[in-house]
Amino acid sequence: MLLRPAYWWPLHTNLNQPVVMKLTSDSFPNGGTIPDKYALGVPASEGHVTFGENLNPHLRWTDVPDDTRSFALICHDPDCPSVGDDVNREDRSVPNDLPRVDFFHWIVVDIPFIESEIAEGAVSSGVTPRGKPTGQTELGRVGRNDYTGWFSGDPQMEGEYGGYDGPGPPWNDERLHHYHFTIYALDIARVDLPASFGGKEVREAIEGHVLAQAEWVGTYATNPAVRSSVGASR
Repeated sequence: MLLRPAYWWPLHTNLNQPVVMKLTSDSFPNGGTIPDKYALGVPASEGHVTFGENLNPHLRWTDVPDDTRSFALICHDPDCPSVGDDVNREDRSVPNDLPRVDFFHWIVVDIPFIESEIAEGAVSSGVTPRGKPTGQTELGRVGRNDYTGWFSGDPQMEGEYGGYDGPGPPWNDERLHHYHFTIYALDIARVDLPASFGGKEVREAIEGHVLAQAEWVGTYATNPAVRSSVGASR
């Protein structure tokens, strides 16, 4: 009988298992609380909230498919109130059971396939009144985030907001908000999009071109009661 060394079998057990793309962050744990420095709106002793440092968090992606030609990045909050009647109103609260919709915080496409990391604060630091540029950057092509609509009609803040702008959920919302950072490996080098685009348009444009995707999720609230319930510490 031919005897094989004890390590022979384990060396071959994983040969046919697929490699799963991964997204990680040094900024906060997956499923954990997002620190205040990454938020656009933070709690304040007067006026409930004020502007935060608004730094983009660190992101790193690994184990990407060999035939990846570019990446797309989307950060969205699926817990945005669908109706704004009670949002940030004194003596009212936004009910936890109110239907919710997506709010897009960061959209980038055409990220070169050689890229694998975004440093903390590399694309956002501070809040910029009246918007930030969209279009081509060193990282990729930047879309508009949904603060474009949120600040519409505000003479001091109105404008088109491109790139990253962090959490700023209503200070009277009963629900803890979840922020999904998703990286997509694509089989195309350039996504077919108009000059101005948002998250919905990107999702539609990349359909059928996604080789793999990975996600990292953080939570955030400005409502003191919600922060206390989850033990939020900044």
